Amino acid sequence: MTNEGAIATPYDVFLSYSNDTRLSFTANLYHTLRDKGIKTFPVDDDDDDEDDSDELLRRVKALEESRVSIVVLSKDYAYSMRCLDELVKIIDCKKRMGQQVWPIFYGVDPSDVRYERGSYGQAMVAHEDMINKDYMKVQEWRTSLSEVANLTGWQLKIGSRNEENSSKRRKDYRENNRRNDDSRG
Repeated sequence: MTNEGAIATPYDVFLSYSNDTRLSFTANLYHTLRDKGIKTFPVDDDDDDEDDSDELLRRVKALEESRVSIVVLSKDYAYSMRCLDELVKIIDCKKRMGQQVWPIFYGVDPSDVRYERGSYGQAMVAHEDMINKDYMKVQEWRTSLSEVANLTGWQLKIGSRNEENSSKRRKDYRENNRRNDDSRG
């Protein structure tokens, strides 16, 4: 993905994902991209703390400096306020800077994302109830979800051949991280 005439960026690809795919599909995608020499913002081994402001700032900086954002829209994606805030920023970078955005609909139908059906509708209602005074924020999330759902992307069904090896990949991912941690000190 390197382009000789382009300004160098720290990452070619930024991955936006929720915890339900972090150690399976997204980790697999990250390693595949990295193995192909594509500089990809790391998938964190412990990504459970959505309130870590340093981590959020690091993610936003990486997102803004990446050439492509891949958004893994899974069943739980819309329940994560971090994911939704990232998505708003991703759509903003697409409009302002021409960043490419590639959605992957992982176990969800693009029309469910677009029209807020299923878990996407339930998540938006939950967010409205939780932050009822910030209607504009929820509206911004809705608009961004609709926009990303209208982009050309990939739809992967859970249980497909791509997912059959996820438990093996998850185990390999954890073992590789453990080995890397041991070699660092």
